[in-house]
Amino acid sequence: MSVQAVSAGAILFRNTRGRREYLLLKSRPGDWEFPKGGVEGDEELQQTAIREVQEEAGISDFRLLDGFRRDYNYVFQAGGKTIHKTVHLFVAKSFEASAELSSEHRDLQWRDYEQAINTITQDGPREVLEAADVFLEEYDDGS
Repeated sequence: MSVQAVSAGAILFRNTRGRREYLLLKSRPGDWEFPKGGVEGDEELQQTAIREVQEEAGISDFRLLDGFRRDYNYVFQAGGKTIHKTVHLFVAKSFEASAELSSEHRDLQWRDYEQAINTITQDGPREVLEAADVFLEEYDDGS
């Protein structure tokens, strides 16, 4: 049996001492990822991304940036079913310096781009981070 699943989340970044750092969370299976989770009820994708950042990173002072959304897909087995998951990622700027580890993850780290791209093990999230970094190089937030 095949099941479709939809998740949303955010590539959360902060600016620290003149450099951009990205938040990575280490999942229970051991992969490094961005805050993300399943869409609940009638949530819009952005609402899911906001809720997941708050739940998984303990950060409430952040803003999703307009103009960026990338998707990736993967397939896995769970409970005897084949799950086809689509993950929608946005870019969000954190105005908080620290994050809090949730019970869903083993570790969290803020990493600069080179560290982050070398830490992420899956192609989908890595490709989205590459696109997000290019987007942020060209993004003008007015500050």
